[in-house]
Amino acid sequence: MEPVGRLLTVNLAVVRDGAWTGAMGRSGIDKRPVSGPVRAGPEGLGGDTVVDRRFHGGVDRAGYAFAHEDYAWWMETLGRRIIPGNFGENLTTAELDVTGARIGELWAIGSAVFEVSAPRVPCRVFAGFWDVPDLIARFTQRAEPGAYLRVRTPGEVTAGDAITIVHRPNHDITIGSVFRALTTEPERLPELGAVADVLPTDIRRRVRRRLAHRVPTP
Repeated sequence: MEPVGRLLTVNLAVVRDGAWTGAMGRSGIDKRPVSGPVRAGPEGLGGDTVVDRRFHGGVDRAGYAFAHEDYAWWMETLGRRIIPGNFGENLTTAELDVTGARIGELWAIGSAVFEVSAPRVPCRVFAGFWDVPDLIARFTQRAEPGAYLRVRTPGEVTAGDAITIVHRPNHDITIGSVFRALTTEPERLPELGAVADVLPTDIRRRVRRRLAHRVPTP
């Protein structure tokens, strides 16, 4: 299969502390581009740091990809420069539709293969890191959340690597549609049943809980 995009940068954490980091007192959201190959394994990228593992990291969120093309709106809206890693992403992509990626889609990058598992839902630490109090609301309305990834085949990734979609599932549930179902369009929650076996366990539980409390339409 032909490459559809490329890996612009690989970004690893610079651990930060401060009041904005919340109860943990430190955070690895500040990612910075690195040179040379980086090992991608089931628990994440070598050399990266994930502080709060309740909501980040682990097998279901071993990596986080964000499209460089999606920077433009934020730079214009906020009037600030944004560089790779500023969204807390490990993998900054180019020429790849991350929001339109299907849940369960497989990407070959370098010698590794990643599986698209879920959208990123923003948190207060992200807003604090950017020092934009209404960032969560802006991010939610923009609905270009980036994609969390599992590592299906461990390997090495390097800035400049081609990105090839080696498997695209036969459904239309994308990163964008899951994000909207979890945030602004809860009426779409039943659609997520088509990908329930691929979504992270915590999201499956959240969906079941919300559906159980829905009031049936007369």
